[in-house]
Amino acid sequence: MELPLGDGTIEPRLDHCDVTIADPPGGETVDVRTAAERALDDPLGPSLADRVDPADEVAIVVTDVTRTAPDDVLLDVLLDRLADAGIGREQVTVVIGLGLHRPMTDEEIEAMLGPHADLAVNHDPESVVQVGTVGEDDVPVEIGAPVANADAVLSTGVVEPHQYAGFSGGAKTVAIGAGSESLIRYTHGPEMLARDGVRLGRVEGNPFRETIDAAGDLLGLDFSLNLTHGPAGVLGVRAGEGRRIVRELASIAREALSVPIDRDFDAVVCGVGAPKDANLYQATRGATYVALGDRNPLRESGRLVVPAALPEGAGVGMGEQRFYRRLREADDAESLYETMREGYEPGAQRAFVVARVLRDHDCYVTNSDAPAVVEECLMHAEDDVADAIDPGSEVLVVPDALNTLLVDAT
Repeated sequence: MELPLGDGTIEPRLDHCDVTIADPPGGETVDVRTAAERALDDPLGPSLADRVDPADEVAIVVTDVTRTAPDDVLLDVLLDRLADAGIGREQVTVVIGLGLHRPMTDEEIEAMLGPHADLAVNHDPESVVQVGTVGEDDVPVEIGAPVANADAVLSTGVVEPHQYAGFSGGAKTVAIGAGSESLIRYTHGPEMLARDGVRLGRVEGNPFRETIDAAGDLLGLDFSLNLTHGPAGVLGVRAGEGRRIVRELASIAREALSVPIDRDFDAVVCGVGAPKDANLYQATRGATYVALGDRNPLRESGRLVVPAALPEGAGVGMGEQRFYRRLREADDAESLYETMREGYEPGAQRAFVVARVLRDHDCYVTNSDAPAVVEECLMHAEDDVADAIDPGSEVLVVPDALNTLLVDAT
């Protein structure tokens, strides 16, 4: 049994347990560049050439270091097509969609974007322009200045399972990644996250997704180039209108990533790996994706085990630090959850969701560089996966918890 840890792997031994491995079908993989070029040749909606003008200043919003995406390849293909439309590199700004995550370093940007790193700027959530409002409460929709000042707005991104949006990608890369606290506060607040349709893997009838798409309309998102991936690699690439891209790629992902579950387990081991296990904020997605998905596979009082490297500890961004403070200062999960139902600052929503899970299940984080941080945050730290599981347990191992959809076998 092999599990991801940082950029490497570990091979925990659970010899005295009954182990089941959740192995998604995986699907057929594609070459990213070839698939991206074909997607641009046959877009969902108007072509890229129809959405830009040779005189345009163009902003391309890309994902940040917390996502696994070949942004360099997608960006390279987009720049080639923009050149064909008469738009030169000097007319393009690449905006890294940080949301409230920490800024990427020059070295990280170089590694992510290669020869196009010189075009990139980190999004600044405090330098934004309001472009309208969404929702019954007229929530301000604000966007970073480089995007607001552009004549055409494009995006790359990944359509992958997302705790709130159902699947990420489409307008989310821009509206959240290059937006401000106002929209994040609204979409990630307790009222929104408590709605029935806000669920991992659900796109249709999902109020979170609908709000993000409406914000994308206000922001003037003209064209997207997104992909979806499975355990073996990239499964598909689509280009064009964001809503249509997300629906089509989500369908491909569901078929490739779903694993039927027909019984309950004493423990679930949730594989995460880089880049998501760089900090506790991101790594806890492994636990919440499993416990709050379509089918919670745990028995009552069953435990979640997340091997995670945590070289950044809790995380250093604004959202990560708010998450850390909420968990660190709480006495127990139940009281934290009830307190946070009254509201919280953007970024702290991950503490709210973690508290929701911890009310019912203990969470053990193993193999980390920051066990003290884990223990501060209402969770348990152990040196190894085997140390976190009682002998004789029935264990479900999910090697890629962020890209596996556990569904009811019935």
